[in-house]
Amino acid sequence: MISNNINSITMTYSGTGRRKKSIARVRLIPGSGKLVINGLPGESYLQFSPNYLRISCAPLTLLGLNKEYDIYVKTEGGGLTGQADAIRLGLARALCTINPDNRTTLKSEGLLSRDSRIKERKKYGLRKARKAPQYSKR
Repeated sequence: MISNNINSITMTYSGTGRRKKSIARVRLIPGSGKLVINGLPGESYLQFSPNYLRISCAPLTLLGLNKEYDIYVKTEGGGLTGQADAIRLGLARALCTINPDNRTTLKSEGLLSRDSRIKERKKYGLRKARKAPQYSKR
């Protein structure tokens, strides 16, 4: 026998964000507004940096949904800047799945565009991607 208990089903919304070498898988669950990144509280994972916290939660702040959803994030690769931007993109994409009307607001603020800039590869004969050895006339 299959029971149809509506109260036990919680809606989860997900989105994936990428930036540089970072990938963030974001899940939104209706709740009290806590941020959990890789099993740690968001504030401690982002080293209590107000800038990283502001960047990560920008889509929620813009829509006024700060205390309505719990955010669970699995992130890997890159540094904190790339991870914070990846979380922002994943969160914006998840909010679009909740309500398609959110898309116009987020798109006008540029929160749905993926920043495709990545590190350029090193070329042979050069010290870095573009830095050449010092030129010697004699």
